[in-house]
Amino acid sequence: MNSKKKGLVAGKYVVPFVLVTSLFFMWGFARAILDVLNKHFQTSMDITMTRSAMIQATTYVGYFLMALPAGMFITRFGYRRGVVLGLLLFAAGSLLFIPSESMMSFNFFLVALFIIGCGLVVLETAANPYVTELGDRSTAASRLNLAQSFNGLGCILAPVIMGQLLFSGEEGTGVALPYTVMGCVVLLVALLFCKVNLPEISGDDNMQGSGDAPKGTRAVIGELLRSRRFMLGVGALFCYEVAEISINSFFINYVTDDGWMTAKEAAVVLSFGGLGLFMLARVAGSWVMSRVAAEKVLFVCAVMTVAGSAAVVMNAGVVSHAGLFACYAFEAIMFPTVFAISIRGLAGSSTKIASSFLMMSPLGGAVGTLLMGLVADATTMATAFAVPCVGYAAVLAYAALVMRGKLR
Repeated sequence: MNSKKKGLVAGKYVVPFVLVTSLFFMWGFARAILDVLNKHFQTSMDITMTRSAMIQATTYVGYFLMALPAGMFITRFGYRRGVVLGLLLFAAGSLLFIPSESMMSFNFFLVALFIIGCGLVVLETAANPYVTELGDRSTAASRLNLAQSFNGLGCILAPVIMGQLLFSGEEGTGVALPYTVMGCVVLLVALLFCKVNLPEISGDDNMQGSGDAPKGTRAVIGELLRSRRFMLGVGALFCYEVAEISINSFFINYVTDDGWMTAKEAAVVLSFGGLGLFMLARVAGSWVMSRVAAEKVLFVCAVMTVAGSAAVVMNAGVVSHAGLFACYAFEAIMFPTVFAISIRGLAGSSTKIASSFLMMSPLGGAVGTLLMGLVADATTMATAFAVPCVGYAAVLAYAALVMRGKLR
């Protein structure tokens, strides 16, 4: 591809794009496993939905606490070392599942998941802004959506693999083995990134910079805090994560409580139905946004997710079921699109620090799953979908402001 023709990826960055895109698959796989663990631990450890929501909450608290340190580390040491650090933390947390299962300690599992969360946020803080810089600014949202599609592929495979293992009905089936395999694979990938050359990209390379001298971290943070588009973008991503992660977390609970299918069947449907639709929609979104303004696409998709989640709350049989899958289809482009819009016009250290703030947003997943668990325990699983409905509505408000030119 030729960057002068505004191709999706500048020709000289094709190899780095492929390498970094592989990371999207890895953290998609790791995050999607949580949705199966949620139901598995409810059964194997006899805990409530509110208690099992601590699986997501602990992981995403790791995101929140590690995001800013990750941005500062990447600013000082570069993207490649940031990726390696993230992979090492990811592997360490995965391998801790061995002693966790040996002791059958839910709290020890949570410690392991917290460390995995810290590793994943370092990877995402490095990879998301890096991908936006591998070509022309006008195609940044489309390029990030394409890379995020491989995140969707990881999301598809994780529930079906873990669901077949954990919901097989066989005694002694545990989570240590798949996490051990994953930890070993991640270590091998870390070794690969220690050897490859991942070029750093300045603002001049991607035409986003202004040629100004580098700014200090405090100055960058001050500018970001004064930017309404950026700060409201952080809020929109937080609310998106409230919706997306809470729906994934309780998908199996919803369809089994509804009498629609068994837990084992639900894991397969979550993979190939919900998350498969999510991945296809993200690929389609990348194509659409190469032709239509990203903020317009975001607005339409936000309207559809609000309608879909409201339909689930209605508990109206097939209409609610259709609404559930509409959420997966139309939420797919939200994260990368809001992310790209929020950092539009930034370069260099500003992009890295901005990314670290944006990557605090998965804390919304912790809040969303806890709230949805509380509502579900107190009322019904369908009623609990009011939580993601509110999250989608916040994204809709952000999209409307951006589309109308209210955020500069």
